Amino acid sequence: MQYDRNKGRGSKLKHIARNPFLYVMAVPGLLFFLVFSYLPIYGITIAFKDYDFSKGITGSEWVGFKNFDYFFTSDDFWTVLRNTLVLNALFIFFTTVAAVLIALMFNEIRNKYFKRISQSLIFLPYFMSWIVVGMIVQSMFGGEEPMINTWLQNIGMEPVNWMFESRLWPAILTVIRVWQGAGYLSIIFLAAITGISEDLYEAARIDGASKLQIMFRITLPLLVPTIMIMTLLSVGKIFNGDFAMIYAIIGDNSLLYPTTDVIDTFVFRSMRQLHDFGMSSAVGLFQSVMGLIFVLVANGVTRKVSKESALF
Repeated sequence: MQYDRNKGRGSKLKHIARNPFLYVMAVPGLLFFLVFSYLPIYGITIAFKDYDFSKGITGSEWVGFKNFDYFFTSDDFWTVLRNTLVLNALFIFFTTVAAVLIALMFNEIRNKYFKRISQSLIFLPYFMSWIVVGMIVQSMFGGEEPMINTWLQNIGMEPVNWMFESRLWPAILTVIRVWQGAGYLSIIFLAAITGISEDLYEAARIDGASKLQIMFRITLPLLVPTIMIMTLLSVGKIFNGDFAMIYAIIGDNSLLYPTTDVIDTFVFRSMRQLHDFGMSSAVGLFQSVMGLIFVLVANGVTRKVSKESALF
């Protein structure tokens, strides 16, 4: 056994010696995660302390789980928890479906110039600031005469008080999220499609398969592992509401809180009032732990169904 270990170590050292530049290129990425992901883990202790700037982390008083009380005993706890899970579930499902459909359609485009222009246009919203998107949404749904109401009246429909109807906003936010993120995700799926062997497509054409049959019998099944991996990665953040998106669009409109207030916006408002860093750290720890549990459960279920689609 000792011989095998030494042999394994020797082979790794030889591989490093033969490919030194590959490992040098990995150093910046490793340093990034070390500095910004692993070293800050020590800050988790703030969630269990009455944090004081003047005393620092080590000097602040240990209060145990007291920082968790404010969030878990709040009257809004179940509302923000439900909104966070429901909105993220809608975002993940519809963005993934739209991205897969876009990738499948791009794969069928043969004009390379039209394909490049289309990819650039559909990818563009991903780089837009949520502040800009929020201003666009406000001009369309807010104000005395929203643009959407003008369109509705032009086709003979009644105007809607969009900023007073909280029940409508989960659907509106989902559409906005799909518009913003589906293009980016479709590029990942399209890259996975290009890795599929051309021999499979050629054999299917020889057998007389139509484009739709090739799409649903070859492309989509071979794309499933990538879809599952991206979904599992998204599930890890299901307890993290997209603060930038929600706050840029909804802001402090309390009339829409019943369906749009998520954990992150709730904590932000609480921080403005209480200035309690321990409480915010406690909520962040709760989100991380629950995200880890969801990933483990989802990965376990995926592994039962299809081992090759699981993360580990």
